[in-house]
Amino acid sequence: MTTRRGILGAALTLPATGLAQAQPAWPERPVRFVVAFAPGGFADLIGRMLGEYLAEIWRHPVVVENRGGAGGNVAAQQIARATADGYTALVTTGAFAINPSLSRAPGYRPEEFAVAGVVAGTPNLFVVRADSPVRTMRDLVELGRRRPINYGTAGVGVAAHLSAELLFKREGGVDAQHIPFTGAGPAMLALLAGTVDMVATSLPSAVSQVQGRQARGLAVTSATRNSTMLDVPTVAEAGFPPIIDVAWVAVLYPAAVPPAVLAKVNADIQRVMALPAFQQRLAAAGFDPIGGNVQQAQAYVAEEVRSWREVVRTINIQID
Repeated sequence: MTTRRGILGAALTLPATGLAQAQPAWPERPVRFVVAFAPGGFADLIGRMLGEYLAEIWRHPVVVENRGGAGGNVAAQQIARATADGYTALVTTGAFAINPSLSRAPGYRPEEFAVAGVVAGTPNLFVVRADSPVRTMRDLVELGRRRPINYGTAGVGVAAHLSAELLFKREGGVDAQHIPFTGAGPAMLALLAGTVDMVATSLPSAVSQVQGRQARGLAVTSATRNSTMLDVPTVAEAGFPPIIDVAWVAVLYPAAVPPAVLAKVNADIQRVMALPAFQQRLAAAGFDPIGGNVQQAQAYVAEEVRSWREVVRTINIQID
Protein backbone atom coordinates (compact mmCIF):
# COMPACT_ATOMS: atom_id res chain seq x y z
CA MET A 1 0.00 0.00 0.00
CA THR A 2 1.57 3.20 -1.15
CA THR A 3 2.34 5.79 1.51
CA ARG A 4 4.08 8.32 -0.70
CA ARG A 5 3.27 11.96 -0.06
CA GLY A 6 4.14 15.21 -1.74
CA ILE A 7 5.26 14.00 -5.17
CA LEU A 8 4.13 17.48 -6.07
CA GLY A 9 7.42 18.96 -4.87
CA ALA A 10 8.68 21.67 -7.14
CA ALA A 11 5.47 21.55 -9.17
CA LEU A 12 3.79 23.58 -6.43
CA THR A 13 6.09 26.44 -7.27
CA LEU A 14 4.98 26.65 -10.90
CA PRO A 15 4.00 30.23 -11.70
CA ALA A 16 0.32 30.81 -12.37
CA THR A 17 1.10 33.10 -15.28
CA GLY A 18 2.07 31.88 -18.73
CA LEU A 19 0.39 28.47 -18.53
CA ALA A 20 -2.54 29.36 -20.79
CA GLN A 21 -0.28 30.40 -23.68
CA ALA A 22 1.51 27.04 -23.66
CA GLN A 23 -1.63 24.90 -23.66
CA PRO A 24 -4.11 23.88 -26.41
CA ALA A 25 -7.39 25.73 -26.92
CA TRP A 26 -9.29 23.39 -24.66
CA PRO A 27 -11.89 23.28 -23.18
CA GLU A 28 -14.48 24.93 -25.37
CA ARG A 29 -17.47 23.69 -23.37
CA PRO A 30 -18.30 22.26 -19.91
CA VAL A 31 -16.24 19.34 -18.60
CA ARG A 32 -17.92 16.46 -16.78
CA PHE A 33 -16.39 14.83 -13.69
CA VAL A 34 -17.95 11.41 -13.04
CA VAL A 35 -17.33 10.62 -9.37
CA ALA A 36 -17.19 6.88 -8.75
CA PHE A 37 -18.99 7.10 -5.40
CA ALA A 38 -22.09 8.65 -3.86
CA PRO A 39 -22.29 12.23 -2.56
CA GLY A 40 -20.78 12.84 0.87
CA GLY A 41 -17.63 10.77 0.48
CA PHE A 42 -14.08 11.98 0.07
CA ALA A 43 -13.97 11.39 -3.70
CA ASP A 44 -17.02 13.62 -4.02
CA LEU A 45 -15.47 16.22 -1.71
CA ILE A 46 -12.17 16.46 -3.60
CA GLY A 47 -13.83 16.20 -7.01
CA ARG A 48 -16.14 19.12 -6.31
CA MET A 49 -13.43 21.21 -4.67
CA LEU A 50 -11.04 20.65 -7.58
CA GLY A 51 -13.78 21.26 -10.12
CA GLU A 52 -14.61 24.58 -8.52
CA TYR A 53 -11.08 25.90 -9.08
CA LEU A 54 -10.63 24.33 -12.51
CA ALA A 55 -13.85 25.95 -13.70
CA GLU A 56 -12.28 29.34 -12.97
CA ILE A 57 -9.17 28.46 -14.96
CA TRP A 58 -11.07 26.90 -17.86
CA ARG A 59 -13.85 29.50 -17.89
CA HIS A 60 -16.30 26.68 -18.40
CA PRO A 61 -18.30 24.79 -15.75
CA VAL A 62 -17.12 21.49 -14.33
CA VAL A 63 -20.26 19.40 -13.92
CA VAL A 64 -19.98 16.76 -11.19
CA GLU A 65 -22.01 13.59 -11.63
CA ASN A 66 -22.05 10.92 -8.93
CA ARG A 67 -22.21 7.39 -10.28
CA GLY A 68 -21.66 5.04 -7.36
CA GLY A 69 -21.90 1.29 -7.52
CA ALA A 70 -19.82 -1.91 -7.36
CA GLY A 71 -17.06 -0.23 -5.37
CA GLY A 72 -16.28 2.25 -8.14
CA ASN A 73 -16.51 -0.25 -11.01
CA VAL A 74 -19.69 1.17 -12.51
CA ALA A 75 -18.16 4.59 -13.09
CA ALA A 76 -14.85 3.13 -14.29
CA GLN A 77 -16.67 1.01 -16.86
CA GLN A 78 -18.55 4.08 -18.08
CA ILE A 79 -15.42 6.21 -18.51
CA ALA A 80 -13.40 3.42 -20.12
CA ARG A 81 -15.95 3.51 -22.94
CA ALA A 82 -16.46 7.28 -23.02
CA THR A 83 -15.40 9.49 -25.91
CA ALA A 84 -11.71 10.29 -25.35
CA ASP A 85 -11.95 14.02 -26.02
CA GLY A 86 -11.15 15.23 -22.52
CA TYR A 87 -14.68 16.35 -21.72
CA THR A 88 -15.55 13.35 -19.52
CA ALA A 89 -13.20 12.36 -16.69
CA LEU A 90 -13.32 9.80 -13.90
CA VAL A 91 -12.78 10.98 -10.33
CA THR A 92 -11.99 7.88 -8.32
CA THR A 93 -10.06 6.47 -5.39
CA GLY A 94 -7.67 3.66 -4.60
CA ALA A 95 -10.55 1.28 -5.34
CA PHE A 96 -9.59 1.76 -8.98
CA ALA A 97 -6.24 0.08 -8.27
CA ILE A 98 -7.73 -2.62 -6.05
CA ASN A 99 -10.69 -3.89 -8.05
CA PRO A 100 -8.80 -5.49 -10.97
CA SER A 101 -7.25 -7.93 -8.48
CA LEU A 102 -10.25 -8.22 -6.18
CA SER A 103 -13.02 -8.71 -8.71
CA ARG A 104 -13.28 -11.56 -11.19
CA ALA A 105 -14.91 -9.20 -13.67
CA PRO A 106 -14.32 -5.52 -12.82
CA GLY A 107 -15.32 -4.49 -16.33
CA TYR A 108 -12.18 -2.46 -17.00
CA ARG A 109 -8.40 -2.73 -17.10
CA PRO A 110 -6.08 -0.07 -15.58
CA GLU A 111 -4.23 0.25 -18.89
CA GLU A 112 -7.44 1.52 -20.48
CA PHE A 113 -6.91 4.80 -18.61
CA ALA A 114 -4.53 7.74 -18.59
CA VAL A 115 -3.96 9.43 -15.23
CA ALA A 116 -4.34 13.21 -15.40
CA GLY A 117 -3.39 13.71 -11.77
CA VAL A 118 -3.34 12.17 -8.30
CA VAL A 119 -4.65 14.99 -6.16
CA ALA A 120 -4.45 14.04 -2.50
CA GLY A 121 -4.45 11.21 0.01
CA THR A 122 -5.57 10.56 3.55
CA PRO A 123 -5.49 7.66 6.00
CA ASN A 124 -8.51 5.48 6.62
CA LEU A 125 -10.32 5.47 9.95
CA PHE A 126 -12.16 2.86 11.99
CA VAL A 127 -15.10 4.64 13.64
CA VAL A 128 -18.09 3.78 15.85
CA ARG A 129 -21.05 5.76 17.16
CA ALA A 130 -20.34 8.02 20.11
CA ASP A 131 -22.72 6.02 22.33
CA SER A 132 -21.19 2.66 21.38
CA PRO A 133 -19.80 0.56 24.24
CA VAL A 134 -16.81 -0.05 21.94
CA ARG A 135 -14.15 2.45 22.96
CA THR A 136 -11.01 0.89 21.46
CA MET A 137 -10.02 -1.38 18.59
CA ARG A 138 -9.38 -4.13 21.14
CA ASP A 139 -12.97 -3.72 22.37
CA LEU A 140 -14.20 -4.13 18.79
CA VAL A 141 -12.20 -7.31 18.21
CA GLU A 142 -13.34 -8.83 21.49
CA LEU A 143 -16.96 -7.95 20.71
CA GLY A 144 -16.62 -9.73 17.38
CA ARG A 145 -15.40 -12.82 19.18
CA ARG A 146 -18.45 -12.82 21.46
CA ARG A 147 -21.12 -12.12 18.84
CA PRO A 148 -21.45 -11.28 15.14
CA ILE A 149 -20.70 -7.68 14.26
CA ASN A 150 -21.07 -5.82 11.00
CA TYR A 151 -19.16 -2.95 9.52
CA GLY A 152 -19.83 -0.60 6.63
CA THR A 153 -17.56 0.83 3.96
CA ALA A 154 -17.89 2.96 0.83
CA GLY A 155 -18.08 -0.20 -1.25
CA VAL A 156 -16.65 -3.62 -1.95
CA GLY A 157 -12.91 -3.49 -2.51
CA VAL A 158 -12.17 0.03 -1.32
CA ALA A 159 -8.97 0.35 0.68
CA ALA A 160 -10.86 0.67 3.97
CA HIS A 161 -12.65 -2.62 3.29
CA LEU A 162 -9.42 -4.50 2.69
CA SER A 163 -7.74 -2.89 5.70
CA ALA A 164 -10.60 -4.01 7.94
CA GLU A 165 -10.50 -7.53 6.48
CA LEU A 166 -6.74 -7.65 7.01
CA LEU A 167 -7.10 -6.61 10.65
CA PHE A 168 -9.88 -9.11 11.45
CA LYS A 169 -8.20 -12.01 9.67
CA ARG A 170 -4.90 -11.36 11.41
CA GLU A 171 -6.63 -11.51 14.79
CA GLY A 172 -8.68 -14.63 14.09
CA GLY A 173 -11.98 -15.69 15.59
CA VAL A 174 -13.75 -12.42 14.75
CA ASP A 175 -17.23 -12.81 13.24
CA ALA A 176 -17.39 -9.60 11.18
CA GLN A 177 -19.78 -9.12 8.26
CA HIS A 178 -18.95 -6.51 5.63
CA ILE A 179 -21.85 -4.24 4.56
CA PRO A 180 -20.92 -2.30 1.40
CA PHE A 181 -22.58 1.02 0.57
CA THR A 182 -22.43 3.19 -2.54
CA GLY A 183 -20.15 5.69 -0.82
CA ALA A 184 -18.78 6.88 2.51
CA GLY A 185 -21.71 9.25 3.03
CA PRO A 186 -24.35 6.48 3.09
CA ALA A 187 -22.07 4.32 5.24
CA MET A 188 -21.75 7.07 7.85
CA LEU A 189 -25.52 7.65 7.82
CA ALA A 190 -25.99 3.94 8.51
CA LEU A 191 -23.55 4.14 11.42
CA LEU A 192 -25.36 7.09 12.97
CA ALA A 193 -28.68 5.27 12.50
CA GLY A 194 -27.30 2.23 14.32
CA THR A 195 -27.52 -0.06 11.28
CA VAL A 196 -23.85 -1.05 11.48
CA ASP A 197 -21.52 -1.48 14.44
CA MET A 198 -18.51 0.17 12.84
CA VAL A 199 -17.51 1.97 9.66
CA ALA A 200 -14.10 1.78 8.00
CA THR A 201 -13.75 4.89 5.87
CA SER A 202 -11.48 7.71 4.83
CA LEU A 203 -10.75 10.12 7.64
CA PRO A 204 -12.36 13.17 5.96
CA SER A 205 -15.63 11.28 5.51
CA ALA A 206 -16.01 11.01 9.28
CA VAL A 207 -14.12 14.01 10.63
CA SER A 208 -17.18 16.21 11.12
CA GLN A 209 -19.07 13.48 12.99
CA VAL A 210 -16.09 12.74 15.22
CA GLN A 211 -15.42 16.40 15.93
CA GLY A 212 -19.16 16.91 16.52
CA ARG A 213 -19.14 14.03 19.05
CA GLN A 214 -21.60 11.94 17.06
CA ALA A 215 -18.96 9.31 16.42
CA ARG A 216 -15.73 8.04 17.98
CA GLY A 217 -12.55 7.28 16.08
CA LEU A 218 -10.85 4.04 17.10
CA ALA A 219 -7.71 4.04 14.96
CA VAL A 220 -6.18 5.54 11.80
CA THR A 221 -4.27 3.59 9.13
CA SER A 222 -1.18 5.79 9.09
CA ALA A 223 2.30 5.67 10.53
CA THR A 224 1.62 8.67 12.79
CA ARG A 225 -1.48 10.33 14.18
CA ASN A 226 -3.39 12.70 11.94
CA SER A 227 -3.31 16.37 12.88
CA THR A 228 -7.11 16.69 12.63
CA MET A 229 -7.64 13.86 15.16
CA LEU A 230 -4.65 13.81 17.47
CA ASP A 231 -6.52 11.84 20.13
CA VAL A 232 -7.13 8.90 17.76
CA PRO A 233 -4.29 6.33 17.85
CA THR A 234 -2.74 4.60 14.88
CA VAL A 235 -3.52 0.92 14.38
CA ALA A 236 -0.08 0.11 15.79
CA GLU A 237 -0.65 2.32 18.84
CA ALA A 238 -3.97 0.53 19.35
CA GLY A 239 -2.00 -2.67 19.89
CA PHE A 240 -2.16 -4.33 16.46
CA PRO A 241 0.34 -5.00 13.66
CA PRO A 242 0.63 -1.79 11.63
CA ILE A 243 -1.79 -1.15 8.77
CA ILE A 244 -0.72 1.78 6.66
CA ASP A 245 -2.75 2.71 3.61
CA VAL A 246 -3.71 5.84 1.75
CA ALA A 247 -7.18 6.67 0.49
CA TRP A 248 -6.32 8.77 -2.54
CA VAL A 249 -8.27 10.68 -5.18
CA ALA A 250 -7.24 10.86 -8.83
CA VAL A 251 -8.58 12.20 -12.12
CA LEU A 252 -8.41 9.74 -15.02
CA TYR A 253 -9.33 9.73 -18.70
CA PRO A 254 -9.74 7.04 -21.34
CA ALA A 255 -6.26 6.12 -22.54
CA ALA A 256 -6.87 7.56 -26.01
CA VAL A 257 -7.31 11.12 -24.68
CA PRO A 258 -5.16 13.55 -26.71
CA PRO A 259 -1.75 13.94 -25.00
CA ALA A 260 -1.99 17.73 -25.21
CA VAL A 261 -5.31 17.71 -23.34
CA LEU A 262 -3.93 15.31 -20.72
CA ALA A 263 -0.91 17.57 -20.24
CA LYS A 264 -3.10 20.65 -19.88
CA VAL A 265 -5.39 19.03 -17.32
CA ASN A 266 -2.36 17.87 -15.35
CA ALA A 267 -0.76 21.33 -15.46
CA ASP A 268 -4.02 22.96 -14.38
CA ILE A 269 -4.47 20.49 -11.52
CA GLN A 270 -0.95 21.36 -10.34
CA ARG A 271 -1.79 25.03 -10.72
CA VAL A 272 -4.83 24.58 -8.44
CA MET A 273 -2.78 22.57 -5.95
CA ALA A 274 -0.25 25.41 -5.73
CA LEU A 275 -2.93 27.77 -4.43
CA PRO A 276 -2.65 28.38 -0.67
CA ALA A 277 -6.44 28.43 -0.34
CA PHE A 278 -6.71 24.97 -1.90
CA GLN A 279 -3.89 23.62 0.27
CA GLN A 280 -5.62 24.98 3.37
CA ARG A 281 -8.89 23.33 2.40
CA LEU A 282 -7.12 20.01 1.86
CA ALA A 283 -5.41 20.22 5.24
CA ALA A 284 -8.63 21.18 7.02
CA ALA A 285 -10.27 18.06 5.59
CA GLY A 286 -7.38 15.82 6.69
CA PHE A 287 -5.73 15.39 3.27
CA ASP A 288 -2.11 15.57 2.19
CA PRO A 289 -1.31 16.71 -1.39
CA ILE A 290 0.25 14.18 -3.74
CA GLY A 291 0.40 15.73 -7.22
CA GLY A 292 3.17 15.23 -9.77
CA ASN A 293 3.41 15.40 -13.55
CA VAL A 294 1.67 12.98 -15.91
CA GLN A 295 4.46 10.40 -15.75
CA GLN A 296 4.65 10.53 -11.95
CA ALA A 297 0.88 10.28 -11.60
CA GLN A 298 0.75 7.29 -13.92
CA ALA A 299 3.59 5.61 -12.00
CA TYR A 300 1.83 6.27 -8.68
CA VAL A 301 -1.34 4.50 -9.79
CA ALA A 302 0.61 1.65 -11.42
CA GLU A 303 2.45 1.04 -8.15
CA GLU A 304 -0.86 1.05 -6.28
CA VAL A 305 -2.21 -1.59 -8.67
CA ARG A 306 0.86 -3.75 -7.99
CA SER A 307 0.92 -3.35 -4.20
CA TRP A 308 -2.81 -3.94 -3.73
CA ARG A 309 -2.51 -7.09 -5.85
CA GLU A 310 -0.17 -8.40 -3.15
CA VAL A 311 -2.59 -7.44 -0.35
CA VAL A 312 -5.51 -9.16 -2.08
CA ARG A 313 -3.37 -12.28 -2.48
CA THR A 314 -2.47 -12.17 1.22
CA ILE A 315 -6.08 -11.79 2.34
CA ASN A 316 -7.17 -14.41 -0.18
CA ILE A 317 -10.40 -12.67 -1.07
CA GLN A 318 -12.17 -12.66 -4.41
CA ILE A 319 -15.45 -11.07 -5.41
CA ASP A 320 -17.73 -12.19 -8.23
